[in-house]
Amino acid sequence: MPSLAIILGGSASGNILASVGISRELKLLLGYELPFICAIIIPAIKSGSTTSLIEILKYQHTYRLTIASFSGIIGFFISIFAIQGKLGYVPFDLAEAEGEISTGAFIEYSGILLGFFKLAKAILLVVGPLFIVSLYLGGIDFSSFGRIITGILKYILILVLIILMKNTNPRLRIDQALRFFWGTLTLFGILGIILSFVGY
Repeated sequence: MPSLAIILGGSASGNILASVGISRELKLLLGYELPFICAIIIPAIKSGSTTSLIEILKYQHTYRLTIASFSGIIGFFISIFAIQGKLGYVPFDLAEAEGEISTGAFIEYSGILLGFFKLAKAILLVVGPLFIVSLYLGGIDFSSFGRIITGILKYILILVLIILMKNTNPRLRIDQALRFFWGTLTLFGILGIILSFVGY
């Protein structure tokens, strides 16, 4: 939803730089969704071919964490890269690209309207890592204080990985980003799905 809101909001502004930004945002949206779906399918297959998040969590609490397998490791790293693209952080901040297209789709926005867009990304920064923690790291268990702390540390681990990627990589060109998402990550996603089918 945040990406679609950015695309619709940018196209409503009528600015040329905004049109470049929404073009990039749309291409990124089409790029990261396929590997992200592969990353969601992997824990779904491992937990008995279910799409219920509760069943995936039950499976991890009963048997083992999804990340404790080859396919789980592949899916975990794919989901980190996909969340990075969803957040629009470096190296996938092509839609804003302050140095190139002056914040792109947001160029005509300020005040409370710009605040809504930024708030949507901030909510995604909370929800996205929690979703990854639930799919691959067993979620957050509220049954005891120690398990709550462990769950918070899992969340912080995901945030640290996202921030490290943001601060240690240059911005990719749009063709490089699409080649990475549709090529490398999608191939690894398909490999992860096959490995999860055969029990690895």
